[in-house]
Amino acid sequence: MATEGIANSHIATAVDVSRPTVLAWRGRYLEDGADSVCELRSGRGRKPSISARQVKAIVNATRHRTPPGATHWSCRTMAAAHGVSRSTVQRIWDAHGLQPHRVETFKLSTDSAFVEKLTDIVGLYMNPPEKAVVLCVDEKSQIQALDRTQPGLPLKKGRCGTLTHDYVRHGTTTLFAALSMLDGRVIGACHGRHRHQEFLKFLRQLNRQFPRRLDLHLILDNYGTHTHPTVRAWLEAHPRFTLHFTPTGASWLNLVESWLSQLTQKRLRRGVFHSVPDLVAAIEDYLTHYNNAPTPFAWTATVDAILQKVGKCKVILGTHH
Repeated sequence: MATEGIANSHIATAVDVSRPTVLAWRGRYLEDGADSVCELRSGRGRKPSISARQVKAIVNATRHRTPPGATHWSCRTMAAAHGVSRSTVQRIWDAHGLQPHRVETFKLSTDSAFVEKLTDIVGLYMNPPEKAVVLCVDEKSQIQALDRTQPGLPLKKGRCGTLTHDYVRHGTTTLFAALSMLDGRVIGACHGRHRHQEFLKFLRQLNRQFPRRLDLHLILDNYGTHTHPTVRAWLEAHPRFTLHFTPTGASWLNLVESWLSQLTQKRLRRGVFHSVPDLVAAIEDYLTHYNNAPTPFAWTATVDAILQKVGKCKVILGTHH
């Protein structure tokens, strides 16, 4: 705009800055070129209220030490230990991506056949066999029919919904679930107990559910009911079934675990059930609504990527399979 002969006051109005700022920018441009306009000159800006040494000390303490008598730091304990404000500690933690109040769980499998089982299951996910259905099977046992001791209050502006902290137990049920990798549908059945007899009933239900021309590949864990002699004998008489067992301590490989987690979060955790039939009806209702618009679960992690992460865990933990 200056090269077009426009007055400084008009330029200031057009770019929404003051006239002295326009004069300063034009002067810097004439002295040092266009790049100098985008540089922050030394001595400008707010001076840091905490030194780099203090920042490093707070970060190191957060990562490698714990406060006396506690398992992790809080903003208050860290601020008191280093003579700074809580807001300063929080800004440092945010800048370095530190969240000492949080913890995540993990389990490194010690299965001697981990690689073989991993390759087998990931292969089913990413390259399923033709004329076959891949089913992720698991049981959610001991689902409690919990009834609250008093009615809760509904959600309203400024207040979340409430539930009493105590409850009355009315019994339990076990959900057998099979997630189809083809379309995301879930086949489920509730039983009063969690034995090989109930698992065998569920296998018979799956056998009736799918056309005879299709083979059924079941991904499941190493629970004892899955390898009971009676179950093995039934499977030998029904060769369309092939079982693929996840490695020990690697239930995350079974995608039905994700669906069971959704069931817990969306229907069970806040539910109020006056009896086991009420609980079973709620689970079946959730199954019906989910299967009206199922969402397929897509597996994307390759075997090499998983093994690379497991290798890093081994190095960090110093363990070996």
